[in-house]
Amino acid sequence: MRGKFIKLLMVPVVALALSACGINSVPTAEEQAKAKWADVESSYQRRADLIPNLVATVKGFATQEQDTLTAVVEARAKASSIQVSANDLGDASKIQEFAAAQGALSQGLGRLMATVEAYPDLKSNQNFLALQSQLEGTENRINVARRDYNEAVREYNTTIRTFPDIIGAKIIHGAKPMEPFKATSEGADEAPTVDFNG
Repeated sequence: MRGKFIKLLMVPVVALALSACGINSVPTAEEQAKAKWADVESSYQRRADLIPNLVATVKGFATQEQDTLTAVVEARAKASSIQVSANDLGDASKIQEFAAAQGALSQGLGRLMATVEAYPDLKSNQNFLALQSQLEGTENRINVARRDYNEAVREYNTTIRTFPDIIGAKIIHGAKPMEPFKATSEGADEAPTVDFNG
């Protein structure tokens, strides 16, 4: 009788010990980070989907700006061709390659928007204004998605490195740290200079 009582008492103790060893918290944190990465990809896809309409609208007004338009289309193609799966989130080089391609596309879009300033009719075109507004909103979504992904990665990386979750992370799951999204544009760590005298 006493042996049965001890065995019954051991069940909750073992369950509590296992629950505190990262058996559930590690995969939960990992899936959260993967879901946030999917949000990053979704936001970049939305931007990629807007670009052909934007380029077509600008092309109707700015035929002599073909080099800028071609650069944006090529940057979009390259950015769309680089895919990072949820399994690649621990590979710093793949994350960096993805970020670099997206950064090049951002620079191309910046040049395209600067070109638009020379075309007053285009700046007042309703289609262009709607696309510009959608693109601006998408850029904001991208920033939020990257921030949320980095926070999920921070939580996951902290979970797999702290006791008692480290036990389940190493022994059961073989967990490895994930890479956060980092700025790839040169000078991204410096505030831009604004000069109204130019």
